[in-house]
Amino acid sequence: MSIKFPPPNPAPTPYARLTVLGAGSWGTALATVLARNGHEVRLWSRRPDHAAAINATGENADYLSGVTLPQGITATADLATALNGTEALLIVTPSSTLRAMCQAIAPMIPAGIPIALACKGVEKRTGLLLSEVVSDELPGHPVGAVSGPTFARETALDHPTAATVAFPFSYADRLSPENSPAARLALTLSGGGFRPYVSDDLIGVEVGGAVKNVVAIACGMMSGAGFAENTRAALITRGIDEMKLLAQALGGRRETVTGLSGAGDLTLTCSSTTSRNMSLGHQLGQGIPRPNCFDGRNVVVEGEVNAVSVTDLARRVGVPMPICETVHSVLHGGADLQEAFSALWARPIEAEPFALDLSLEHPAPQTSLHFGVRQ
Repeated sequence: MSIKFPPPNPAPTPYARLTVLGAGSWGTALATVLARNGHEVRLWSRRPDHAAAINATGENADYLSGVTLPQGITATADLATALNGTEALLIVTPSSTLRAMCQAIAPMIPAGIPIALACKGVEKRTGLLLSEVVSDELPGHPVGAVSGPTFARETALDHPTAATVAFPFSYADRLSPENSPAARLALTLSGGGFRPYVSDDLIGVEVGGAVKNVVAIACGMMSGAGFAENTRAALITRGIDEMKLLAQALGGRRETVTGLSGAGDLTLTCSSTTSRNMSLGHQLGQGIPRPNCFDGRNVVVEGEVNAVSVTDLARRVGVPMPICETVHSVLHGGADLQEAFSALWARPIEAEPFALDLSLEHPAPQTSLHFGVRQ
């Protein structure tokens, strides 16, 4: 007996010409997906020599060495050139520079085009989600996000990969969902091994993307300190609960966090030191001082910034996030890593179903975890 699926909605029109701001590993991977699907892509790099090298070699040797880029990608360091005639924009610059980037492109961005964020976080000073930052600086544009369990190299090499494309749905979008920015961008990205899903819960998707970076640092810290799979599984599971609480408090949906942009992304990021967040935590857990991590190179780790912005936001809206607070205390509060995680494990005993109101004093609140135990 064959399974009968409901007929799909009419096919939307994909975007033909797109701009990707940010020629790091993930921006280049997204540009590769788009170009492989036959679309024209302008890839912006802040360095003219970097853009020139990409065009000359057909490779981004600085961030994705060994990956041959498909035809259809033109790199440039000129924002006006990158944005001229574009139909959709993906921003993949660090979250800390997002507002300045929006201010820079405001005079030249085509009116009304959709903007999708492929960077993750919460603005440190204001506590705004990144989509709110864009809407502040670039009103009149639909703003969404592309998020999910996606290592850049694997995506660029066309390994089967799934992600969520999220935009708020207007009334018109609900009447004709196939013509929504989310559906059109999902279709534009679809091809080869890349499979997008569509969501209208942008808040839930953004919260998942921001919090997972902080939890990944926690997993890295405990892994680097010698703890094994039980510990990592506990942090992932309780990290998802922290995501759910914050998403719900901000108006998102708890179930969104169980999808690709929440549980999926968190599981991937907490499973490999390919993730810079996991890698940073792992090095700190081994006792390497922060200035010496990554062999002393100045590597941007989003979770390091988000440890401040996420916990500040959670405190503001009254959401307890003990894992994120612990990471914050170690990275930015001068707390001893062993003492901080021992305190996390000795917190009062709580019920796992949130609806069950229960808190019991831990019977051994001064017990320390056995750090330094090798796997």
